[in-house]
Amino acid sequence: MSKLFDFEQFKGQMYNQALPHALATVLIWTLPGIEIIAALLLLFEQTRLAGLYLSTVLMILFTGYIALVLLGYYGRVPCSCGGVIKSLGWKNHLFFNLFFLLLSILGIFTISRERRMVTKYR
Repeated sequence: MSKLFDFEQFKGQMYNQALPHALATVLIWTLPGIEIIAALLLLFEQTRLAGLYLSTVLMILFTGYIALVLLGYYGRVPCSCGGVIKSLGWKNHLFFNLFFLLLSILGIFTISRERRMVTKYR
């Protein structure tokens, strides 16, 4: 939601990233909506697994981007992200993402296992 509340700042941050301008433009107009969809899917038991998969994919992509930045792939380190975690540097952001990525994967395994158990005993 922070991307939408301060859309101009989000847009500026995206254009400052080490991404092609065209990709940044696509992300500016699609990423907030995709994140909202993921959050809504997580709210309901029937769609929670789909929400976990979507959020996991988003976290994998962003964590990969952070890793590439830290490895010097892009030749420059852009400014950190805004929003809720704007005080984190790139290295701490990587650890933050890895932690929540592991939680997301654990959630996928837990829900999948529970659904298999329910199906097995029906």
